[in-house]
Amino acid sequence: MTHDAPRHRTDDLAAVAAELVAMAAEDNRAAPRANSGDFAHQLAWRRLTARHADRLTEIIDAHGWPTADRFGADAARGAWLIAQHADRQLDVQRRALHLMERAVADGLASPRDLAFLTDRTLVNDGREQIYGTQIAGVRDGAPVPWPCRDPERMDQRRVEVGIPPFDEYVAQFA
Repeated sequence: MTHDAPRHRTDDLAAVAAELVAMAAEDNRAAPRANSGDFAHQLAWRRLTARHADRLTEIIDAHGWPTADRFGADAARGAWLIAQHADRQLDVQRRALHLMERAVADGLASPRDLAFLTDRTLVNDGREQIYGTQIAGVRDGAPVPWPCRDPERMDQRRVEVGIPPFDEYVAQFA
């Protein structure tokens, strides 16, 4: 199914939109647990992201990709965040990536969000990223991206989709 899903009642879409916003808020609250030293916290994070990815799949099956024009900007951003964090469900990330590519081509989704999901999916698939959005770790106090295709052009590609150059971007986390 594409993002051009059959029309649904407005109240149905509003309820799904509210659910996506709530799931994104829950994700944001729980995100610090993802890399916790406490394995129980890590497990809770994994369960949360799996549950959200499963629900996103149901939403996509019923409504297509949640675009801002149909669900609102916050819900569309929530759908992207859920897909972004579905690291252990690569099939969900790949499907979301495909649907977002079409939505971006139609002017209905953010090229910036698509760049982040593209990189995340590529890294999770064991391939080089394109935009340098995924950080492998920290070396000598500086964030280091996962390997990137054509790294000399990385900043140019980032700017084209609305992401600051790498050095400027990571400086905000210092």
